[in-house]
Amino acid sequence: MSVPDVTPDLPPGRWRALLAVLAHVPHGTLSRAFGRVADLPLPRALRPVVLGGFARALGIDTTEAERPVVEYESVNRFFVRRLRPGVRTWPTDPALAAAPVDGVLGQLGAITDGTLVQAKGRRYTAAALLADEAAAAAYDGGAFLTLYLSPRHYHRIHTPCPGTIPLARHIPGALLPVNAAAVAHVPELFARNERLVCYVDGDGSRAGLGRVAVVAVGAFNVGRISAAFDPAWNAPAGRAAWVTNRRRAVAETHRYQPPVPVALGQEIMAFHLGSTVVLLFPPGVALEAGLAPGQEVRVGQVVARP
Repeated sequence: MSVPDVTPDLPPGRWRALLAVLAHVPHGTLSRAFGRVADLPLPRALRPVVLGGFARALGIDTTEAERPVVEYESVNRFFVRRLRPGVRTWPTDPALAAAPVDGVLGQLGAITDGTLVQAKGRRYTAAALLADEAAAAAYDGGAFLTLYLSPRHYHRIHTPCPGTIPLARHIPGALLPVNAAAVAHVPELFARNERLVCYVDGDGSRAGLGRVAVVAVGAFNVGRISAAFDPAWNAPAGRAAWVTNRRRAVAETHRYQPPVPVALGQEIMAFHLGSTVVLLFPPGVALEAGLAPGQEVRVGQVVARP
């Protein structure tokens, strides 16, 4: 079900024109082409120039990376770099939900009548985002928050709490940009783009955290999302090392019996270049006080609690 927009704030005319053009190009084909370029091996002698130049231009803090810049074999490997142990901390209370990524807060707040705010004047439904009306009903009256990852951010996605993963869903779709201009201009953007949905039943569910939906939204320019919680999903027949942005993809749901256990702060997915994560919480879970759009958030920072 679509949600009618009400006098949304629009980006500048040049952005509207560019987004209109992008709406009619083959997003998947172009993104796969960008991905092949990002995968090209870089000679070790060129890595300080190419990757170091990228890092300086984008404002990437390379001191947090697990390895020195020269040890990353390609642009893609650099963008999905892991962090050095100890540079992020996690809450020890399993009833708390932590930020699964480094990013910038977009819209956040209550899920009202099954809808979420995308931008001023634009709403979309949880049912469309999750591609599952029954699952979405469990979040009505709950809370959501949106986290945007720019190219400078760390690109791996962690569980917001320890617990188990009972199911996950891949939903094919478009690969439109997810920057501020696109979020302001494109109706139901997050529900239109390709995404990988992972549900986490928190260890603290008895205290009210319940089932958290972690929605990784793909975007233009590579558009790959890999699943660390189900490595076999990434590579059927030994081909692609990711779930999304495959040719002729169809919607697919994986149910796990028994559910997949995830430890405190464990990696569950990764973006191969940046995008957006939307978190959905059921009723009874409140967003942490002081969170606001535009705020920088780091992996492990508390964002919600019963």
